[in-house]
Amino acid sequence: MILDNFNLQGKRALVTGGTHGLGMAIATGLAEAGAELIINDVFEPKLKEAIETYKSKGFKAHGYVFDVTDAVNVKAKVAQIEEEVGPIDILVNNAGIIKRTPVLEMEVEDFRQVIDIDLVGPFIMAKYVGEHMVKRGEGKIINMCSMMSELGRNSVSAYAAAKGGLKMLTRNLATEWAKYNIQVNGIGPGYFATTQTAEIRVDGHPFNDFILNRTPAARWGDPEDLQGAAVFLSSKAANFVNGHVVYVDGGILATIGKPHNEE
Repeated sequence: MILDNFNLQGKRALVTGGTHGLGMAIATGLAEAGAELIINDVFEPKLKEAIETYKSKGFKAHGYVFDVTDAVNVKAKVAQIEEEVGPIDILVNNAGIIKRTPVLEMEVEDFRQVIDIDLVGPFIMAKYVGEHMVKRGEGKIINMCSMMSELGRNSVSAYAAAKGGLKMLTRNLATEWAKYNIQVNGIGPGYFATTQTAEIRVDGHPFNDFILNRTPAARWGDPEDLQGAAVFLSSKAANFVNGHVVYVDGGILATIGKPHNEE
């Protein structure tokens, strides 16, 4: 049956930064589809709390502390995971940061830090997880891109540069590894209702009004809205889908954003 193509039973998914927010929502969706979870974070207390949350829902989950920008440590941890848990079938490069600072006020080291975590980190993870996938002749990699992979915006030059680069890294990895039956795609979230956006998601706040007007769906995204795309791109249903970014944005990129109160 066609629905069997979306079943992730027997698969293992490594989700970087899957301890909270959109990463946790994606990991939860993969687990509900049957995947065994491997969660990464740099903060051990946060990681332990997240693993307890996953296990309380009846999911198989393992936690590993490491920095995605540390190539030597990543290589060692990936080998450890493959030995202790089993082959990594799915990699979700979710870990990332953003610094909202105008260019003239941004320190060069801050720009480099964002690029390092949001772009170099996914490269390192893909390199060392990918070498195992290449040997096995199969695998799925999902890079968490952004609408900033397509659009610019005030004060996020480093983030936009990283996410634009991540889109192109996605396409290049897909180009190199498609012959090994590895599919590399991206997910580009729109604006989502998370704890980080709680303070600006109130009636009358200028940014809240802007998002509701700019988004054809006229609402903020729910983190669970990302789960369908993540399960699809992780499953056999996406075996011939490669090098694409699926934008889960309520239609923002489809329109020039005319306010809803105008004809």
